[in-house]
Amino acid sequence: MSETKERPYHHGDLRRALIDTALAMLAADQNWAFTLREVARRTGVSHAAPYKHFRDREELLRELALIGFVRLGEAMTTAMSSGSTSAREKLVAGAQACIDFALRNSGLYRLMFSSDADKTADPALHDAAMDTFGILLRLLEDGQRDGSFQPVAISAQAAACWAQVHGLAMLAISGQLLEEKVGKEPVRAALDVLLEGLCRGN
Repeated sequence: MSETKERPYHHGDLRRALIDTALAMLAADQNWAFTLREVARRTGVSHAAPYKHFRDREELLRELALIGFVRLGEAMTTAMSSGSTSAREKLVAGAQACIDFALRNSGLYRLMFSSDADKTADPALHDAAMDTFGILLRLLEDGQRDGSFQPVAISAQAAACWAQVHGLAMLAISGQLLEEKVGKEPVRAALDVLLEGLCRGN
């Protein structure tokens, strides 16, 4: 495990400090194989201190995943409201924002969709994940209302969009979108193919 800078903890929000340390460790190592004991050491507190805020390592990991979904939702919302007017362009902007987020936060993104981020064990995490998914649902509903998208089941369209975007994100962070396999601009090309199926008149 690579070293992250240890910061002696003196006062303030201990819970926030532990979360920030764990996020830094996750960003540095791109995995979540650390223990609460290691998080405590890196934060500069006693080994017992994290247990005042997190029952176990799994609870901390779920909190990190929740933060990830909130940040992903914010990134998608910002991208979709930055000059894009048509439903088609908003979808592309939101999808690209999701993939960019995954590339910038590979470890966090993987954690968000791993079995260690058990959404059935944490209602807040479940709600955060559904709120992010809701961004896509609302866009599809708006697109159907204004005639941009085909009038078919929203659930089917959402499943197709999410599967493709998430799949592209996972391939991107794994370094699998190689030009010799998928061309020079695989993300945009794949999204264009997806949109051909979504949009009316095609």
